[in-house]
Amino acid sequence: MRGYLDSFFYTLGFFVRLLRGSLRLLSQGQAARNVLVMQILFTFVEALGLISLLAISIGTAVNVIGFPFLASISQGQLIYPLLIIIITRELGPLLVAFIVIARSATAIATEMAGMVVSHEVEAYISIGIDPIDYLAVPRFIGVTISVFMLNIFFNIFGLAGSFFVFQFFTPMPASVYFSDLLAHLNLRDLLLSMIKSIAFGMIISLVAITQGFGVERASTEIPVAGLRSVGAAYGWCISLGVLFSIVYYILIG
Repeated sequence: MRGYLDSFFYTLGFFVRLLRGSLRLLSQGQAARNVLVMQILFTFVEALGLISLLAISIGTAVNVIGFPFLASISQGQLIYPLLIIIITRELGPLLVAFIVIARSATAIATEMAGMVVSHEVEAYISIGIDPIDYLAVPRFIGVTISVFMLNIFFNIFGLAGSFFVFQFFTPMPASVYFSDLLAHLNLRDLLLSMIKSIAFGMIISLVAITQGFGVERASTEIPVAGLRSVGAAYGWCISLGVLFSIVYYILIG
């Protein structure tokens, strides 16, 4: 029990340290900003194609399967809140987080672990460079921004992009679809989706960085750090997603 508490308070302290370092990022020099840009390039830009395809596929599936059934019972208008619940409120942020975990959490954890094992982190310290400000903070901000932006694009492609694929199955005037969709899309759903994506981005980067920095000296610990970061990030994101949904439904009713 004591070990879990020590780990929790260490992670909490590290999180506060990352937040403080995030406020000073612009003053850290061009090198730290370059790390931030490269992290956004890897996490956001390179994953955008996969996210878009997944969003369009899920949105199309919901439309193709759900609309004919709901229309058959004279409840066709329910397809819009169904899409919003699945794409915007619940499944979208979580699926984006899962893809980022699979791509970026393992990469960050193994990269950080490799730097620790190869004494690169010690080299930074010896020349007066804070490894947290230079290595951890840009990745923390980069992953958080990337998850937030990927979630926005997931919503765009899932809600709007899937409509054009749906046209091949059941033609519908675009003005009717988008006006009804916007009528059912409210600010609460958008805020919950954005809050989830920001929280998931922070968790993914925090877990990956702490697992990477937590290795000792053996090179065999590097892949273990990657595996642990994936498992921990999945667990935390799922748990936090459920918690957010419970609080939302309790407050909104």
